[in-house]
Amino acid sequence: MAGYGWISFTTDYGTFDGFVAACHGSIARVAPDIRVIDVTHHVPPADVARGAAVLAQTAPHLPASVHLAVVDPGVGTARRGVVLVTPKGLLIGPDNGLLIWAAEALGGITAAYELDNKDWTLGDVSRTFHGRDVFAPAAARLALGAAPEEAGPAVDPAALTRLPDPNVTIGDGWIEAEVLTVDRFGNVQLAADGSALSGLGSELLVNGGVRARRGTTFADVNVGELLVFADSADRVAIAVNNGRAVVLLSVVPGDTVRIAAR
Repeated sequence: MAGYGWISFTTDYGTFDGFVAACHGSIARVAPDIRVIDVTHHVPPADVARGAAVLAQTAPHLPASVHLAVVDPGVGTARRGVVLVTPKGLLIGPDNGLLIWAAEALGGITAAYELDNKDWTLGDVSRTFHGRDVFAPAAARLALGAAPEEAGPAVDPAALTRLPDPNVTIGDGWIEAEVLTVDRFGNVQLAADGSALSGLGSELLVNGGVRARRGTTFADVNVGELLVFADSADRVAIAVNNGRAVVLLSVVPGDTVRIAAR
């Protein structure tokens, strides 16, 4: 098998400790010439849905890769590790829903395997650091060309753990959608596709009372005003020009936001 020249790496480890470096070290010990793209290591701790959204919105823009993702509050428990095969790359990480959205964005799961090959680990496996001892070295072996089926037994894709589908409801002149993510700029991304805005017009109300305007870029509204737009991932998003929409709306991921024509 030809393998991959790249591993993408997504975690909630942060960069204040040595966790990310240790995982890079595990990759380098197995595959020193493989290049690693750090997607982010600042997923909020244990926020599987946020990690899943970031990975799904990033992976299609990367070269064909092994996508290593570890947001793993169940580390050390009976939860399994998995390798997912898609037409545009492999994904490896815990079976907790983290990988599914990205797999769908890469063309869908064509095969899945439990990561159960003890020969793929490095040294003694820590019960609390599978990223370093299990997932990173396995990702390196896959990048070098190891066959996914060597990881372990086949898994029925329908049996994989999946996150609940975010709530989206579209009516006549309004949409209600769950907050999917909030980025570091305070922009609020909803689960609805950008096309959901097509019937709403340009003058809008958010959550019943906050005035907003539909646009395509931040400068379409005055400083401090609320903008509703389709973001770079083609999701409905809400921003404040030179401000933070998350503060103005007082929402968190999982909340429902209503946008209606006015």
